[in-house]
Amino acid sequence: MVTASKGVKARQMTEEEGGRAKRIADPHAWQNLANGRLYAENIRDGLIQADPDGKAAYEANAAQFIAAIDALEPQVKAAFETVPPARRKIITSHDAFGYFGAAYGIQLIAPQGVSTESEASAKDMAKIIRQIRQEKIPAVFLENMSDKRLLEQISRETGAKIGGELYTDALSDASGPAPTYLQMFRHNVEILTAALSVSQ
Repeated sequence: MVTASKGVKARQMTEEEGGRAKRIADPHAWQNLANGRLYAENIRDGLIQADPDGKAAYEANAAQFIAAIDALEPQVKAAFETVPPARRKIITSHDAFGYFGAAYGIQLIAPQGVSTESEASAKDMAKIIRQIRQEKIPAVFLENMSDKRLLEQISRETGAKIGGELYTDALSDASGPAPTYLQMFRHNVEILTAALSVSQ
């Protein structure tokens, strides 16, 4: 048994259960590349322990993967440095970007009045629209709104951009924009920086 997240400093997140909110350890640690590096090291060590004869291959593959993380990390930080600090905030209904936000300076604002277990009502929509206007939020990613018309209404009434599809808990298929961990990271950064950019 290998605990891939060994060494990760866990963040807390809120989860709804039976209509009540409770605090739990946030499991989305891979949304920080520094933690992705820890995952790779722990998996490498677990494979070596299970198969000592394959040590050289596991070490070589892990070194290659970690080098790719090391190369990507400054690119991610540089991408967000092009976004003015006042614009580095988004609304997202899926609380999966806590590690990402903390690592790369993005303020994540929970939508007021919307449960991830239900569609937004007219009252919920009014709250979200007021919140976006008050907090001057430039981009919105509300994953539980399956009806695109609701997002379009929010965008029209607030000027906030509709963000593209972010990958949080799963990768895309092989033909999609996020078939691997590192490609997922690049995709999310591109989507976020495009939505937050002043020039867009």
